[in-house]
Amino acid sequence: MITLNEKQISEIADSLDAGMNCYFNIKSGVIKTIIDFDSWIGADEEPWKKDIKEIEENFEEYIAFDRMNTNQSFELMADFADSLDNENIRRKLVTALNKSKPFRNFKWAIDNSGEYQNQWFEFKKNRYIEFVKEQIEAYNLNKNNEQ
Repeated sequence: MITLNEKQISEIADSLDAGMNCYFNIKSGVIKTIIDFDSWIGADEEPWKKDIKEIEENFEEYIAFDRMNTNQSFELMADFADSLDNENIRRKLVTALNKSKPFRNFKWAIDNSGEYQNQWFEFKKNRYIEFVKEQIEAYNLNKNNEQ
């Protein structure tokens, strides 16, 4: 059974949102964040070698946190659009999501939405925190079922 504090959960959520891979050491409580080399092709591995080696050699001591997949990210954007009271902005975001390249279109629309951009960041941050908490809960439930 593991317990993380709000600061740790927020740190993991921020790292996942930034496209990083995130690992939590069950024994030490240390969080290791490593660039996702599949997403950042050509990135220099040197700064990450020590942490990668540590995680690979002691993988059973770590929990690997997942990032949201494409469907989950799309659902997050759609949920945000649906949550807005401003019909004009909501329509722009929904339209962006229904075009080809919805992620790029949504980003452009939200970047040009004024005050709604900050609401989006807050909404996404809260959803990522819940996403991390769900993974912790699933891990703990799985561990309880193993005993």
